[in-house]
Amino acid sequence: MEKRIWGIQPEELATRPTIYRDDLFAGQKVVLSGGGSGMGRATLFLLLRLGADVLICGRDGEKLDRAADDAERLVGRRPLTHSMTIRDSDQVEGLADAAFEQLGGVDHLVNSAGGQFPINVLDLKPKGWNAVVDTNLNGTYWMISAFGRRWVERDEPGNVVTLTMVSDRGVPQSAHSCAARAGVLGLTKSLAVEWAPHHIRLNCLAPGTIETEGLNQYPESLLGRMGQGNPMRKMGDTWDIAEAVVWLMSPAADFVTGEFLHIDGGMQLLGTNWPLGKPEWFEGM
Repeated sequence: MEKRIWGIQPEELATRPTIYRDDLFAGQKVVLSGGGSGMGRATLFLLLRLGADVLICGRDGEKLDRAADDAERLVGRRPLTHSMTIRDSDQVEGLADAAFEQLGGVDHLVNSAGGQFPINVLDLKPKGWNAVVDTNLNGTYWMISAFGRRWVERDEPGNVVTLTMVSDRGVPQSAHSCAARAGVLGLTKSLAVEWAPHHIRLNCLAPGTIETEGLNQYPESLLGRMGQGNPMRKMGDTWDIAEAVVWLMSPAADFVTGEFLHIDGGMQLLGTNWPLGKPEWFEGM
């Protein structure tokens, strides 16, 4: 039996139907972190199809170039690329300067970069904790503050959409990321009030179990359980996330700020968040 290839391939991202009109973001300038793969790449393709000028950034320059090549080949438009890490505040400042110069301004910031690894907290070393918190909390803060400061200095409106995680009821085996993402939500809600007079909107989006190419690294025994941890009993895909991100960026959401939008099949209401499946000690409880 041929092994399934997980994730939406670039060819489908270029042709997947969308409810949005082709010119919705014509002339709009977007910075998208983590745009080289997964949910970020799907968002990149949709934004390019809708007319946006996009700069994607991330640590892996080769991955960014592949996404840019695919977009140019399949959509006919190429994003700018900028290799850097959001963990380093100086590199983020350099990114912001480059983005405003190369794009001729920035209208939207989409924080898609992030990461974690499943582990019981008693096995978690300080290095692992710091790596996840530096990326998911500190890195997101550096990005939001760098672009927000420039919007305020220029007296220009802005919009921030940040991808987090479903964490309302905690996330066993992912306490490091859950703590960091909760901090991002608090930051977003605080700045939604603080920056409202500057016409800057900030919102978070929490993906549930989403099919990405990252699933190709997991064993088949685990994949059989994926998507069963929500009432809809299925996985979403990266296009579900891309269209939700675009809605939060669009004029339809002009009166929406400080919100936490779940795209999770109801997982936050009734479901499990265990990345590796429930541990043996939980069975029967």
